[in-house]
Amino acid sequence: MKTPINEITIIVVLYEEKTSLIFRCLENIKNFKIIIVDNAGNISLKKKVEEKFKIYKYILNKKNYGYSKAANQAIRQCDTEYILMFQADALISNKDILTLLESRKKYEDCFMTSPTYYDEESKLNYSSGYLPEKNNTKDILNLEGDVCVEGVLGSIILFKKKDIFELGLFDENFFLYFLDFELCRRIINRKKSIIQIFDAKVQHVHGQLKVKNLLKNTFIRNYNFTFDELYYFFKINKHSEIFSNLKKKLPNYIIKSIINLFLLRLTQCVYYFSKVAAFYKFNKLLNKNNQNN
Repeated sequence: MKTPINEITIIVVLYEEKTSLIFRCLENIKNFKIIIVDNAGNISLKKKVEEKFKIYKYILNKKNYGYSKAANQAIRQCDTEYILMFQADALISNKDILTLLESRKKYEDCFMTSPTYYDEESKLNYSSGYLPEKNNTKDILNLEGDVCVEGVLGSIILFKKKDIFELGLFDENFFLYFLDFELCRRIINRKKSIIQIFDAKVQHVHGQLKVKNLLKNTFIRNYNFTFDELYYFFKINKHSEIFSNLKKKLPNYIIKSIINLFLLRLTQCVYYFSKVAAFYKFNKLLNKNNQNN
């Protein structure tokens, strides 16, 4: 018999999260069909997880492909009508997941539903708002009911498999940042709505990359944020100012990276180096685009 629970596949993308965090996350969603993609390729973790939970499909990647590519890998493996993208640093109940599903079915022209986020102290947290090109302050919406928004955090979002394929899946040029807002912009361009659901509540900790190695964490965060921001604004032809400002700072960043290396201030060295590396990656993309045009 078809029930709401087996209408949904939950996709969890992992990269070096603590086992305790993953177990806490999976305990709350264990009644659903689950696909895990581990960008750290942790075989030991896979064995531990599968000893405790029933996982529909478990994909181990040989390297960190980033969130977009991993998400698309899993979406292609789904065989349910609905998909819930889920990050391990969130807690959601079965009831709240089903509220997202019921709302998605209820609202006409709705492409995607997203919950309302709270922090570990039950204080209202950032969930949604304007797209970055309009307002990047991330003000918290104090809701009294469901609301249509321009952009939502991609930590927990529910949509139809058919819809995401028609939209073109996630843009795999994004590694970790801005990909949710870019997806939302494409949804809006198709005259579909994105709705934050007031009664679907989630506990979530924002913006904490779980990589233990400080230097690796610093590089992943700053390299990918810099590139992903440039690429996001490139897609709407508003990247010139950000790119020019970074280009002006480049000589200074190179010098600071070298100085901090000699002073053994490795975190600062990696920070500046990540900005330089992201600039050259984006510049290569620009040159390729110009050649194709």
